[in-house]
Amino acid sequence: MELEEKCLENQVFNHIKNLLPRIITLNDDLADHPEESGYEYESAKKIVKLLRDSSIEVEFPFAGLPTAFKACINKTIKPRAKIALLAEYDALPGLGHACGHCVSACISLLAGIALSLTRENFDGQIDIIGTPDEELNGGKIIMAEQGVFDDYDMAIMIHLDNKNRIETKLLALDSLKFIFKGKASHASASPWDGKNALNGVQLMFHAIDMLRQHVMPDVRIHGIITNGGQASNIVPEEAAAEFLIRASKREYLNEVTEMVRNCARGAAISTGTEVSISNISSSYDDLTSNVAGYNIIKQVYNELGLEISQDDGFFGSSDIGNVSKKCPAFHPTLALTDKNIALHTREFASLVKGEGAYKAIQDGAKILAAVVLRVLNNEKILMQIRDCHNESRK
Repeated sequence: MELEEKCLENQVFNHIKNLLPRIITLNDDLADHPEESGYEYESAKKIVKLLRDSSIEVEFPFAGLPTAFKACINKTIKPRAKIALLAEYDALPGLGHACGHCVSACISLLAGIALSLTRENFDGQIDIIGTPDEELNGGKIIMAEQGVFDDYDMAIMIHLDNKNRIETKLLALDSLKFIFKGKASHASASPWDGKNALNGVQLMFHAIDMLRQHVMPDVRIHGIITNGGQASNIVPEEAAAEFLIRASKREYLNEVTEMVRNCARGAAISTGTEVSISNISSSYDDLTSNVAGYNIIKQVYNELGLEISQDDGFFGSSDIGNVSKKCPAFHPTLALTDKNIALHTREFASLVKGEGAYKAIQDGAKILAAVVLRVLNNEKILMQIRDCHNESRK
């Protein structure tokens, strides 16, 4: 790295250090007042106020989503490159910020505000995009479908975990609701007059269990019965279930999802019932790999002395996978703990305040800022990331 570039990076790191107390205050406020997916009204207002108080232009609401925003650090008519820093800030029902989104959002905000203080030193547009509703319906999916990310050269955020990962392997996801309808009758006096909708649901579960041995190892199928009938002495005339189906590639997931649908259709035929199948939420895509981008991120982690996990397991699913079909997208993780505490638990929610969280915010902001500056100031790196993305789309 040239001396001038290193000096600029250190200058941004100093801004990160000086801004950290303000960001910690916001993080703790978000942690203490969690808002569920799609209802992040106060969280979004607090974030937008911080950005506007930092002299950053903000469009709020954004993309037709009442809790989304777009903050532009250095808007130009024809920027040499455009990079989006993504911010998630929705919480989980009953568990608060057990996915660490308050910390993740503050990482992107701290990096973006620090970069804005040196905007005259780089040629490129940086936007901070607030992407709500990741846990439930996928706000990024709606944005991607609207073309929000089409002209970006990179979108990046940092998620929290119990490991430092350069690349997170995200599974494509479909979510389906199955409603079986039969005919009610007295379960003792005249059961032969009924058609048992719950039997349809049960048979579907058995069929799906049998399907598991015939799918690839990366497939995950998990579901619950949401309606099993109204009373034990009535043949259930309606029963329902929900399933999440995942696979490492969207193309294969489409095949598996159709198999699951057929399990339900077959169960309905066998029990003399009818089944309706609908999507619970938008479908999440897998995250497209980009080796050129991962190399830069790895370089920064190493320079900051962050130990990188060699775990290559799947992280779960996220709507950033849909973003990666539109532009190069990255979703590295930072560990909030060195213990094996899993996301989406009360134990993990307890980690989003305190010294571990504050260190993650500072380290994460440095990672994002360094990656952004190296991509913006090095045409070769920028082209390599573009080429990787174009090749993957083929």
